[in-house]
Amino acid sequence: MSADQQDTPALRRGRRLAVDVGDARIGVASCDPDGILATPVETVPGRDVPAAHRRLKQLVDEYEPIEVVVGLPRSLKGGEGPAAVKVRGFAQELARGIAPVPVRLVDERMTTVTASQGLRASGVKSRKGRSVIDQAAAVIILQQALESERVSGRAPGEGVEVAD
Repeated sequence: MSADQQDTPALRRGRRLAVDVGDARIGVASCDPDGILATPVETVPGRDVPAAHRRLKQLVDEYEPIEVVVGLPRSLKGGEGPAAVKVRGFAQELARGIAPVPVRLVDERMTTVTASQGLRASGVKSRKGRSVIDQAAAVIILQQALESERVSGRAPGEGVEVAD
C-alpha cells in the first residue's frame, strides 16, 4: 500500500440511494457498491406522500442500500426555511418506514439548478426534462455525499433519528 493510499480515508463499501424530495416529484439515484458511479433510478410521483413512501420502501428492499441520503434544501446562506422543514419531516417518516437502514440528510444547495443546466446543455428540453431533472439532482446529491465521505472519512451529513 502506498503512502497516498494510507492518507486517503476509506469509503464504506455498499450501495447507497439518494432522494431529491420535491412537491410534485421525488428523484431517486443509486451508486455501485464501491461508491464510484451514481446513476439515476427513477422519478417517484410526490403528491401522494403515502404512495411515495411505499415506492421508496420497495426501492430500498430492491437495492439493499447501506443508507439512504436525502437532500436537505437550505438557503444560500445555509438557513432552513419551510422546504427544509418539510424535507426533515419526510426523511423522518422514511427513516421509520425503512429502519434499520439509516437515513442521512445532506446539504443539497444548487443541485436542481446544476442538474437543469447540465440537462439543458445536453439538449434536454425543460418540459420533457422535468422528471429527469429530479433524477439528475438525486445523482448530484449522491455524488456530493460520496465525495464528502471520501474526503472526511465520515458518513455524510446528519443522521435522522427514528422517533417512536
